[in-house]
Amino acid sequence: MPASHAPASEVTAADTPPADSHDLIRVQGARVNNLKDVSVELPKRRLTVFTGVSGSGKSSLVFGTVAAESQRLINETYSAFVQGFMPTLGRPDVDVLDGITTAIIVDQERIGANPRSTVGTITDANAMLRILFSRLGDPHLGSPNAYSFNVPTVSGGGAIKVQRGTEVKAVKRTFSQLGGMCPRCEGMGNVSDIDLTEIYDADKSLADGALKVPGYSMDGWYGRIFGGSGYFDMDKPVGRYTERELNDLLYREPTKIKVEGINLTYEGVIPKITKSMLSKDIDSVQPHIRAFIERAVTSTACPDCDGTRLAEHARKSTVHGVSIADACRMQISDLATWIRSLDEPTVAPLLSKLGAALDSFVEIGLGYLSLERPTGTLSGGEAQRTKMVRHLGSALTDITYVFDEPTVGLHPHDIARMNDLLLRLRDKGNTVLVVEHKPETIVIADHVVDLGPRAGSLGGEICFEGTVSGLTESGTLTGQHLHDRAALKDTVRKPKGHIEIRDATTNNLQHVDVDLPLGVLTVITGVAGSGKSSLIHGSMPSGADVVSIDQTAIRGSRRSNPATYTGLLDPIRKTFAKINGVKPALFSANSEGACPNCKGAGVIYTDLATMAGVATPCDVCEGKRFDAAVLEYHVAGRDISEVLSMSVDAALDYFREGEARTPAAQKILQRMSDVGLGYLTLGQPLTTLSGGERQRIKLAIAMVEKAGVYVLDEPTTGLHLADVEQLLGLLDRLVDAGRSVIVIEHHQAVMAHADWIVDIGPGAGQDGGRVVFEGTPRTLVETASTPAGSTLTGEHLARYVGATP
Repeated sequence: MPASHAPASEVTAADTPPADSHDLIRVQGARVNNLKDVSVELPKRRLTVFTGVSGSGKSSLVFGTVAAESQRLINETYSAFVQGFMPTLGRPDVDVLDGITTAIIVDQERIGANPRSTVGTITDANAMLRILFSRLGDPHLGSPNAYSFNVPTVSGGGAIKVQRGTEVKAVKRTFSQLGGMCPRCEGMGNVSDIDLTEIYDADKSLADGALKVPGYSMDGWYGRIFGGSGYFDMDKPVGRYTERELNDLLYREPTKIKVEGINLTYEGVIPKITKSMLSKDIDSVQPHIRAFIERAVTSTACPDCDGTRLAEHARKSTVHGVSIADACRMQISDLATWIRSLDEPTVAPLLSKLGAALDSFVEIGLGYLSLERPTGTLSGGEAQRTKMVRHLGSALTDITYVFDEPTVGLHPHDIARMNDLLLRLRDKGNTVLVVEHKPETIVIADHVVDLGPRAGSLGGEICFEGTVSGLTESGTLTGQHLHDRAALKDTVRKPKGHIEIRDATTNNLQHVDVDLPLGVLTVITGVAGSGKSSLIHGSMPSGADVVSIDQTAIRGSRRSNPATYTGLLDPIRKTFAKINGVKPALFSANSEGACPNCKGAGVIYTDLATMAGVATPCDVCEGKRFDAAVLEYHVAGRDISEVLSMSVDAALDYFREGEARTPAAQKILQRMSDVGLGYLTLGQPLTTLSGGERQRIKLAIAMVEKAGVYVLDEPTTGLHLADVEQLLGLLDRLVDAGRSVIVIEHHQAVMAHADWIVDIGPGAGQDGGRVVFEGTPRTLVETASTPAGSTLTGEHLARYVGATP
């Protein structure tokens, strides 16, 4: 009898059923981004960690190849009608890709900072709470909408026509919908006060430029609308306006007017900028508009709802004496305890589901958050773990979970907990693929794939595949640095003054007083959620000369590249224009110099409706993006497309001397080289850069600003062990040049290298918010052995510097 037809009891180990033989994910000939015909076999139901320097091709292999194809194949299972409403995904550039399973991706993309988005809304915990209160709340209000801060109370009425037999009668109807939105702040939780002195200069007339709002120039349409409105005198100083004139200028509702025979709408300055600027997420607007908003607008908690976003009726309806506003303000660990204390058989399934979701928060180390916390205030690590909450209690197995640096933003104390979660997901029968740099997570892997040997065009190859012990002996860059340990400095710099922070109470800070030394490298550390960012970003004195480099992702389309984003293209275009005696606009692929066929994109996109579109290189410019006439102009023997295809280091030599000498370009290129991006191509699309590369481009740009104090929020994010050493050298150069550097960081190598450490804790949330240590790293390590002076950071740092390879 053939094995395939044998009874189950007769099937031996040698006769493995065909269904059980698919235990590998096979990738052959992957060429996504910088991958060079990569072939690899990944074991299923194991934890595989991908290592390598930033930009070596890890994300291209894991996310751009395996996860992308999994998502594309899932989308293809839907009907063509449904696919028409879904994003079209292209097939990765790979020869063979089989054995893949459904992929769940937990990446580093920050959760959108919509002002209405909170931890509760993004995880559906708020939706379950609203149902709970709509069933048990006293007094009873009705549907869950009555407890939602996104739903306003509306009412209306009027006559409707009803046909009865041959007659049509008018019948009056009224309707109302009770919503939970606070009418004063419209569910935002805060109200904005506008400083009018930042809107206009009272001593000037409108014609002389009294308005200080960006873009409100009297030379264009605004001048014609204001002048043609007839509401005020354009030549009279605004400070001498009558009450009515000032009201028309600032607050008039949209009004139809006719100017020079054209129908236009006039609207007061305040409602206009409220709609066009103030209603947007501040992180998404241009820097000069953000600076204006920060100067002109002060935001305070809504006095009617006390910042809860909820209308009075929603705040007064309670379950066992607790309102939904109280529940959302509780620390999630306390809320989980309260939910478990409710004995209500009528809503038992709901309580069970909500309790499990809240317990997942606690389990993943986010029990210190509250459901009302805006998602825009979450750190990168908190946002990533928030996305994980919905997957923890899942009964699904044989899933491929793909994680992009799950330890980002985690203190060494928290990394052990994250490792346990990854192992639990694996042990449930799932394939876990992790892109990671931290040695603590690399060492728990069942299988390691090391990419390199370097970054960009020098990477994209498999350098090692096997076990962790094999990686250590392999001689690859990762293997050489896996057990590196930074040593404490023998001498530290002396401070040249202090920034005083007094009575800081932002978020969970408990009336903190601290002096941050100037002229030295200061590291702010503590467990995730202890209050580090609240202390530095939320409590820094307004007069401090500070440039902050935070974790927000840089935005850019496929037309953006390092040359455009850093401002490098401007001096390059001017040099080409000056030497060739033509306009600078000719040397921009987004302006007059663009290839007329592909409009400067370099490729032709063909939309195939529900199927993935096809991008083919432009056959006119051959992907160079420029008009052929523009490529006739040369500087030092190269045209503009050849310059944009250079690496940063090559361009640095090119612009240093001779005909191409351009000091302005040289400065920008030098900064990019200093942050370790010498291999990057000037014209490489920003969309293809890794997280670590984007972080360092931001750092290179921020170094332009001549501020006295640089604040860096976890600059080691996305950096390989070998790159951290270069980062430390850069920080030292900044301090030696007279700058003060404050780093919010968890990486022990940065802590050990600091001149001064401020440790926030002792725990997270309500258990944190206090300064538990101030001093040198050596003192922190020495006090770690004493029960009175021991902190979690001190214990881990002492273990780190005392470790041997």
